[in-house]
Amino acid sequence: MIGTFDASKRVGHICIGDMPADGFLRVKKAIPLDAPTPVFAVKLIHKGYALRNGRISAKQIAMEVSLHSHIGQHPNIIEWFATGEDHVWRWIAMEYAEGGDLFDKIEADVGVTQDIAHLYFLQLISGVSFMHSKGVAHRDLKPENILMSENGNLKIADFGLATMFEYKGQKKLSATMCGSPPYIAPEVLACSRAERRSDEASKYAPELVDIWSCGVILFVLLVGNTPWEEPTAQSWEFQEYRKTNGRSSDSLWERVPAEALSLLRGMMNIDPKKRFSFAQIRQHLWYTRNNRFLAADGQISDPINVATKMLENLHIDFSQQAPASQPSPDAMDIDENGSSHTKLALSQPETPINDVLFDWERPAPHVISSTQPTRADASLPPGTTQPSTFFDALAEEPSMSQFSQTPGVPMTLTQRARQFRDIVPAHSFTRFFSHIPPQLLVQMLSDALHNLNVPLPSAYPHIGQGDHVATLRVKTIDDRKQGMHGEILIDKYHLPGSQELLEVRFVKLKGDPLEWRRFFKKVVLLCKDGVYKPES
Repeated sequence: MIGTFDASKRVGHICIGDMPADGFLRVKKAIPLDAPTPVFAVKLIHKGYALRNGRISAKQIAMEVSLHSHIGQHPNIIEWFATGEDHVWRWIAMEYAEGGDLFDKIEADVGVTQDIAHLYFLQLISGVSFMHSKGVAHRDLKPENILMSENGNLKIADFGLATMFEYKGQKKLSATMCGSPPYIAPEVLACSRAERRSDEASKYAPELVDIWSCGVILFVLLVGNTPWEEPTAQSWEFQEYRKTNGRSSDSLWERVPAEALSLLRGMMNIDPKKRFSFAQIRQHLWYTRNNRFLAADGQISDPINVATKMLENLHIDFSQQAPASQPSPDAMDIDENGSSHTKLALSQPETPINDVLFDWERPAPHVISSTQPTRADASLPPGTTQPSTFFDALAEEPSMSQFSQTPGVPMTLTQRARQFRDIVPAHSFTRFFSHIPPQLLVQMLSDALHNLNVPLPSAYPHIGQGDHVATLRVKTIDDRKQGMHGEILIDKYHLPGSQELLEVRFVKLKGDPLEWRRFFKKVVLLCKDGVYKPES
């Protein structure tokens, strides 16, 4: 195993490592001797803590494991490997999504091109329809649960709220209120208001709830935002959508391609009985459109080109005015998990933020001696060279392209690329580098958080003496009034000539990845004088 597990945290620290050759985890997967060693993820759950703080029972944990393993293998679903437990812990081994969060690589309020949205929508429908064919509904489809393989293909994760809706030809309805408000279907919320009733009117079809959520996810891919905070009478956007039969005048809908509008309206029909089936979705003209990125097997045919197109949309405009002070969120709205809908996610591990031995959020520094001459490399295409200095290498770090004055991907980066993750790595793009003194940077970040009304501990962040400078904890409410929880980690990079550069990473623990990126961009604009830019 690579990594550590902090028992004091009870839950949330994950051990990640290469599959042991002796099959220690009793993984139910054939591994040829000459095959590359696969990577797996193991989630450790303290059962007592989960019951007290996550309000989830051992029976519910067992149900998730049972349903996830029942679904079986599909290229767009995180694969379940094995599980085990003792009187304190439950562990679950599963496929590790090496590409990270899909929506972490999508620009908030911008979205992606039609071809990219179409590609990922088809993969989403493929995975969800396969799941439904096994009689299982997910009930919590949202960006947090949409991950990527190392080649950029979509992977559905987290079956903590899944349910068996069909078994041996017999269907059943659900009465549990679950899901994330921006992606939840209106009948689920209606069910919660009628929870005391026992008749069928207080229940919903979970498979149709998934169809609705897929529609909202497609909207987010195309637009970079959700159509409403929640589908209730309190949302004017949703009320207008309801009154106009999906002909909303909201400017967000104007950005949806005309060919996709009828598909969205069909999938997000207020009446579940009139909602599109998978057959209707697959017959729709927008679904059947040609896509140059899609291979015959439904996977990405040109990973490098897809990665390049995705990265082109990520950009921070420093000419924009810094955000004004935000209204302070009600502390009562934020529970200890950073969410008003507490749930323990099991199907994909959270990012380990305190592990010293292994931290997948921090790629190895690409430090090159400033005295090293520029040279050709036999593994690179003709005419390309290795970067000669640290700053040259930093300019080719994928996440740095978002700070460029001219949006786009450096040509040298695409020339070097051999696979998807060379352009769109697994680590988060919510990061920047700074060349100002540590004390000044910490003060600048603290002032930015204060401006955004993010509560800070009474004690000023300690400035460390080693490579780790400081940690700023974030617990707030996002623009969609949902809980958001994470940390801002500041670390030193040592450069040739006794110089230092600071790396600032925004690590999300709970919350919507698009909302986390919005938050990151606000902080960056407030700290723009301390952000290192490729041209400077």
